[in-house]
Amino acid sequence: MNYKSFENLSIDIREWLKDLPDDYDLIVGIPRSGILPATLIALYKNLPLTDVEGLIQKRVLYPGKRLVVNNVSLFKRDRLKILIVDDSISSGSQLETVKNKVHSLLSDDKYIFHYGVVYTTRKSRHLVDFFYEVLKHPRCFEWNIFHSAVLKKSCVDIDGILCRDPTKNENDDGSKYVEFIKNVKPLIIPTVEIGWLVTCRLEKYREMTEEWLKKYGIKYDQLYMMDIQDKETRIALSNYAEYKAKIYKETRAEFFLESSKEQAIKIARICNKDVYCYEDNKVYKPNSKLNTGMIEDENPIFFRMIKKIKKLFNTLI
Repeated sequence: MNYKSFENLSIDIREWLKDLPDDYDLIVGIPRSGILPATLIALYKNLPLTDVEGLIQKRVLYPGKRLVVNNVSLFKRDRLKILIVDDSISSGSQLETVKNKVHSLLSDDKYIFHYGVVYTTRKSRHLVDFFYEVLKHPRCFEWNIFHSAVLKKSCVDIDGILCRDPTKNENDDGSKYVEFIKNVKPLIIPTVEIGWLVTCRLEKYREMTEEWLKKYGIKYDQLYMMDIQDKETRIALSNYAEYKAKIYKETRAEFFLESSKEQAIKIARICNKDVYCYEDNKVYKPNSKLNTGMIEDENPIFFRMIKKIKKLFNTLI
């Protein structure tokens, strides 16, 4: 799985700025995911910022005291140079919609439009004027992972992701735990269906777990729970990662979203497949040292060198 966090996005945009022209007059973000990279570019370059509707209505976002922008004078400039930005492109359908809308409503030849994305595929890179990196599928991003079709082919933990973990006091395998399951507030409510929910909750709590999921509109295909008698037995076995890894293998899921770092590393090694850890926001590979975050932390010079080689390779192929 090719995964990008907000931290990765920020680093990539700083590198991308070196290759972007310096003479833009306005940065435009394509809602919603394109707003963040557009904002970062506008801030770094101290340029006015707007979204697609703002561009059509010829207005910019209030820039604050550091940048004084007059909407009227800005849009009266001759040959106004505009960079329209999105986070990524795949099929290109959304970008095509934006292009058609912008060019039909702002057809005056006084505007110069360029289009850029941070991440593209090989097949779609010709659709934009600028891109930073070719990032092939399967891929997902921190800002949309819980609203992505990736979840349909993924195993997802419950406690620690969809809701917080129970406290030691709540985790009594009795009335307090029942109260927790029934009334805990969700941390995240995915907007797409999850393939397989995989939890270490005991099978005897299935009905109330299903009721909680229904209450918050969390859709899923299957729910796996530990079929053992009590908490003490579960603790004695202490096979949480092994249990989850077995299901990861059996379902042939493409990805696993796990709350615990320790378990994420074990699951990845057992299954020889990628695991996303919500606890530290990293993707662990079968060899945990290949985690992109760990490479960057342990050897930043090597990490940057590899990225530059990849970028050069992408421009040549």
